[in-house]
Amino acid sequence: MTEDRRMTEDRLRAAVTAERREQADLLAALRPEQWDAPTLCDGWRVREVIAHTTLPFRASLRRMAVELVRARGNINRLADRCARRDAADLPPEMLLASLRDNIAHPWTPPGGGVRGALSHDVIHGLDITVALGLDRRVPVERIAMVLAGMRPKNIAFFGADLTGVALQATDLDWSHGTGTPVRGLAQDLLLAVCGRRLPPGRLTGEAATRFSR
Repeated sequence: MTEDRRMTEDRLRAAVTAERREQADLLAALRPEQWDAPTLCDGWRVREVIAHTTLPFRASLRRMAVELVRARGNINRLADRCARRDAADLPPEMLLASLRDNIAHPWTPPGGGVRGALSHDVIHGLDITVALGLDRRVPVERIAMVLAGMRPKNIAFFGADLTGVALQATDLDWSHGTGTPVRGLAQDLLLAVCGRRLPPGRLTGEAATRFSR
């Protein structure tokens, strides 16, 4: 590994740790009913989202292999089943402990590396805070790290329709695509790229409603 790559890896690791720590502090302040509130992940409440993001800290490779067989090789089906099961079995305090006790856990998604782990945590954290209307701004440099990893294959995975629009961040030197401008905070544009439907008013432009609920 070159020195530059090592420095990048170290910065990404530090960002992952910081993101998890900040999320743990935020979750600790939620009211009980907020754990049952819907998120931007269709069909998942806050408790399912956290059950999902903390699953790698609890599940052995053997368990995941068994779950993958049960899901007939469908990763999305596996994730949904595990999130719903763990959300039903584990109370919020245990889900929170699973996150707080593993802020420096080395897990990375298959093929995603440390940047993939950061993306996973940041995106799902925003799924919660934006849906709950919480005024949390992820540090813009952290969002930039995630956006830097958004390649065409990643965008295609989420299935977002970005044809004919130019996404333009208002707080970061970042843009994507050509066409009708859609402007907003970089973290909100990240959610749009990931196929999320945002609350009205978070994005501006003639095509903004395409990405709104």
